[in-house]
Amino acid sequence: MIGSAATPGATSEVGPLRTVMLHRPGPELRRLTPRNNDQLLFDGVPWVARAQDEHDAFAQALRDRGVEVLHVATLLAEVLAVPAAREELVAAAVDDPRLGATLQRDATRHLAGLAPEDLATALIAGLAHEELRGSGLAYQLMDRSDFVVPPLPNLLFTRDSSVWIGDEVAVTSLAMPARHRESTITAAIYTHHPRFAGAEQLYGPELEHLEGGDVLLLAEGVVAVGVGERTTPGGAERLARRLFARGLAHTALVVPIAQERATMHLDTIATMVDVDAMVMYPAVADSLVAWTVRAPEGSTPEDAGTTDLAVTGPQPFVRAAASAMGIDKLRVIDTGLDPVTAEREQWDDGNNTLALAPRLAVAYERNTVTNAALEAAGIEVVRIAGSELGSGRGGPRCMSCPVSRDPL
Repeated sequence: MIGSAATPGATSEVGPLRTVMLHRPGPELRRLTPRNNDQLLFDGVPWVARAQDEHDAFAQALRDRGVEVLHVATLLAEVLAVPAAREELVAAAVDDPRLGATLQRDATRHLAGLAPEDLATALIAGLAHEELRGSGLAYQLMDRSDFVVPPLPNLLFTRDSSVWIGDEVAVTSLAMPARHRESTITAAIYTHHPRFAGAEQLYGPELEHLEGGDVLLLAEGVVAVGVGERTTPGGAERLARRLFARGLAHTALVVPIAQERATMHLDTIATMVDVDAMVMYPAVADSLVAWTVRAPEGSTPEDAGTTDLAVTGPQPFVRAAASAMGIDKLRVIDTGLDPVTAEREQWDDGNNTLALAPRLAVAYERNTVTNAALEAAGIEVVRIAGSELGSGRGGPRCMSCPVSRDPL
């Protein structure tokens, strides 16, 4: 069992990374077909063995720089030795109105009889009709290739289902039906695994939609929240109220982004690479705005959950961010890309970098022009392959949930 190490928590995007949670892609990706990949939110059918090789190289690049890597599947298997966690996750897996009472009963019996490692695999990879000896009308009418329990190929993107802010973790509320059970798994890990004993959960999957890819920790006490395809204004407000009430932040910047596949999260267009610098998609650098949200002046933390928040704006994002961060200027790394190249590299997650420390970031190797611009600005780039990993539209930041960062 994985033991204790660095204390969980993070107050920035660029503090030295100590511990990260990843999910190595597995049999759930082999469930993807041209018939279901759109429903399961992938833009293609990846070559799974190559995706695993690329992910192994990503994990090793982190370890080579002193980062402890935790794997979701390992944590989940350990948690499933806890009866309460097992019961909770099996119930969530079969909580589907498609199944009907008889098939729910059969699937529950099947899953409950599996060893922890096998159950972890089934919860992630799903359970197909042909893998279960079921009964009842729903089972009889299913196609043999249909899923009794759908797979979770997007679990690869561990950033979205949880985010550490200060010493608390926000287990998020994922917007797309194909991803709902990811938060259930993440919540069970934080609730039942001894590694996270005593960790306070700041948010929950039953609340308004909020995804980790939309949350950027710009500086201690300053959190930016993108609002668009995946995160709602209600989710941003709920998070802000809880941050203020618990003393984890003094300012939230709410940033509207286009409700499009290419810009599904704030971190698809902008990520921090230094204490005062971001790499940003050129097409939005001049147009991105933010609303500044604070607790009312003179209010106590207890008031923040009920009183009207102080909201000002909108104003240009880079200006609002610099003011909230207490710096003269937020540097935007100008990639200098022509519009076509910029659009291609943004689609290929060129702006979705993972900072390992100030001025040190992981990026996909294929975004050559963006990487060159980062290096010209003094950012060391750790290049990784991502030809298959990127088929779900996510880069190094999307694929990683920082569990522990050193303060700046």
